[in-house]
Amino acid sequence: MAQAKNHDYHILPPSIWPFIGAVSGFFMLLGAVFWMKGMGPWLFAAGVVGVLGVMFAWWSDVVRESSAGDHTPVVRIGLRYGFILFIMSEVMFFAAWFWSFFKNAIYPMGPDSPLVDGVWPPVGIETFDPWHLPLINTLILLCSGAAATWAHHALVHENNREDMKWGLILAIGLGVLFTVFQIYEYSHAAFGFAGNVYGANFFMATGFHGAHVVIGTIFLAVCLIRLQMGHFTPTEHVGFEAASWYWHFVDVVWLFLFASIYIWGS
Repeated sequence: MAQAKNHDYHILPPSIWPFIGAVSGFFMLLGAVFWMKGMGPWLFAAGVVGVLGVMFAWWSDVVRESSAGDHTPVVRIGLRYGFILFIMSEVMFFAAWFWSFFKNAIYPMGPDSPLVDGVWPPVGIETFDPWHLPLINTLILLCSGAAATWAHHALVHENNREDMKWGLILAIGLGVLFTVFQIYEYSHAAFGFAGNVYGANFFMATGFHGAHVVIGTIFLAVCLIRLQMGHFTPTEHVGFEAASWYWHFVDVVWLFLFASIYIWGS
């Protein structure tokens, strides 16, 4: 009886993953700096492999805890709050790139001194036409978000796992298509990352968004695999709910990028 659980909380056992994740993240950051200094990408690659390994192992533990019944209603509320805080941190992350872009666009630096003869975009920069491939990518990502919403509605309101499966497949496929088009756009850019503040802001903002699209696509693919394994019910689906929230966050960020960088910034 002394071992009986008489509360709704989940007491976690000791885990090595937070420590390994922190160390891997540090090596990834340090490796990125070394790479930019011409010392090779190997330390950065090792950090990335470490972070991906921690993500897989740690989230596998979370899935096992859910399957074991440890995710009570109280625990699920805590998981949702935690993910909301994560989304808020991501909002501030992208706010920094928007801040940099708007600052340089509104107060462009001149050749001799700040705010003298400055123009935006800088002289010699040929921007993308927002009404061609960027508009197509916008429609693709919005349709992908709609497919994710369809999958969520099918599970929660209809308990229709077949429709949920096809909604996820459609959302994942459109996410992959967005990434392919983004790579194609990058390969045809008339400006580079280095040498001008416009290129640095453009590639940092859209590049980090592209990385989030890749992560979100993987997130949805894991949900599809879990669905095939019999996971998720209309009342217990925090993992899929988090993936859906993340995907809609990626949608909203892209709308701001499209409006500010592609349309207004050009």
